[in-house]
Amino acid sequence: MQTVKTAISLDKQLFGQTEALAQELNVSRSRLIAMALEAFILQQQNRNLLDKINAAYADDEQVQEQRSARAVLTMQRKRIEDQW
Repeated sequence: MQTVKTAISLDKQLFGQTEALAQELNVSRSRLIAMALEAFILQQQNRNLLDKINAAYADDEQVQEQRSARAVLTMQRKRIEDQW
């Protein structure tokens, strides 16, 4: 895998936490940051995919909800009519 060297600025506290975790995991700071970025990017891709799936099914859900609401209203009308 080809790598690119870059410089980033971190808050002092975040840098300290990064150092400590990198030592705990026995990986370099660079590797830890790369792992974190990979996880974050994957999370965003999954969120985007879920949004697309939800959008595709949103119309179906709305139709189902409307049918259910009509069915409930019909049942309520029948109950009221039967009482009178």
